[in-house]
Amino acid sequence: MKTIHLLIKGKVQGVFYRATAKEKASGLKLSGWIKNTRDGHVEAVASGEEDDLQSFIAWCKKGPPGAQVKSVEITETQEKFTEGFLIIRE
Repeated sequence: MKTIHLLIKGKVQGVFYRATAKEKASGLKLSGWIKNTRDGHVEAVASGEEDDLQSFIAWCKKGPPGAQVKSVEITETQEKFTEGFLIIRE
């Protein structure tokens, strides 16, 4: 199992990005979390199998209808999540 951190930039708030990302991640059986950042981006951490993570990354680069993703920064992390995919609201 691998874990990645994603920082998604562009028009990604106010377009149901987090909710649809949670649906996608849950469908892929990924665990982790997603949240809005204070500077208008979306941040996520996802754990799962490599193929499923690649599918999630591909989705994140497009996002839901209405999103305009400009970039997705991806780094591997040592954090591990084993249950569920959460939306964090701050």
